[in-house]
Amino acid sequence: MKKLINAPENVVEEMLEGIYLAHKDQVEYVNDDLHCYVAKNKVPGKVGIATGGGSGHLPLFLGYVGEGMLDGCSVGDVFQSPSAEQMFEVTKRIDAGAGVLYIYGNYNGDIFNFNMAAEMADFEADIKVETVIGADDVAAPAPASPEEKNIRRGVAGIFFVYKCAGAAAKQMMDLSEVKRVAEKASANVRTLGVALSPCTVPKVGHPTFQIKEDEMEVGMGIHGEPGIRKGKLRPVDQIVDEMLEKIIPDIPFKKGDQVAVLLNGLGATPLEELYVMFRRVHQVLSEQGISVHRVYTGEYATSMEMAGASISLLKLDDELRGLLDSPAHTPFFTQI
Repeated sequence: MKKLINAPENVVEEMLEGIYLAHKDQVEYVNDDLHCYVAKNKVPGKVGIATGGGSGHLPLFLGYVGEGMLDGCSVGDVFQSPSAEQMFEVTKRIDAGAGVLYIYGNYNGDIFNFNMAAEMADFEADIKVETVIGADDVAAPAPASPEEKNIRRGVAGIFFVYKCAGAAAKQMMDLSEVKRVAEKASANVRTLGVALSPCTVPKVGHPTFQIKEDEMEVGMGIHGEPGIRKGKLRPVDQIVDEMLEKIIPDIPFKKGDQVAVLLNGLGATPLEELYVMFRRVHQVLSEQGISVHRVYTGEYATSMEMAGASISLLKLDDELRGLLDSPAHTPFFTQI
C-alpha cells in the first residue's frame, strides 16, 4: 500500500483538520468533534439540510456543505457510517427554526443512525426532521411496488438532489417544499458506474477486491459492492453504450427530454478519459432526441483511488432546471 498518510488510523481526523484549516472562512465543527462538520453561516428561518456518510468518497459527502447547497454533514470513518449522536449534533447546529431535511444514500448503517438522530432531534430538541434517501444506482432492480424495499444504492446522482434541494432552501421554501423538491430530483436521476481497478482502505492495507488488468466491472458500487457483470475491458464507446442502455430506459427518458449529465471519476480516472466518455454520451443522447442542458465533469463521488467512472442523468423540467442553475459555493464546488 502506497499512500501519502501518517498512521492509517489517523487519516480521517488529519484530513478533517486540513479541510478546516484550508477553509476556515466557510466551515467549522461543533461539539468539539471534527466529525460534526457544518457551514459557518446560518440563515434565520431557512430549512437546514444535512447529509452524512463514510469517508473515502471526497468530495462526497462533506464537500457539498456551503452556500446554496447543504448546511451540515456528519462524517464517518472510511466506508463507515457516522454515529447517531454525531448526526444529532449537526442537526442541532444547523436548525434555524424551519426544520431540517436529511438527504443521504441508501445504506443500512446510515438509515439506522439517521433515523435514530431524527428521533433524538424530535424528543430532545423539538426539531422537525424530514428525510429523503438517494437510491439512483440502476445496477440493482427498482422496487416492483411502493411496499417493496428499495435495494438501489445511493451513488453520484445524489449530487443533483443536494443541488436542487439546496437551491430550494436558499429560496426560503418551507420544509415540506424542500422535501418535495429533493424527492422530485431523486425520482428523476439515474446512475451507473464501471470500475477498472480496486481501492485500498488505509486501515485494511490491501485492495478490497480484485479486477484483472484486462478486466472491468459494470455496476460496481462505491464500496466495492458487486456489479452487474465482470468482463474484458472494451473500447470506451461500447462501455458507454452498455451503461446508457441501462440508464435511459429506467426513467424512461424519451425524445424531447432535457437532461443534466454528470460524468464522475471514481478517484483515479483522468479528466481526458471522462471527456472521451462524454463525447459518446452526447452522441447517444442526440441520436435519441434528448438535449443536454448542463454537464458536470470531474470527481464528485469517489471511492478512494479506484479507477473508473459513473454516468448520471437527471431528467429536467422548468422547476428542476431553475434550481439546478442556481449559484452555489462550497469549499469543493462552485457554480456561478
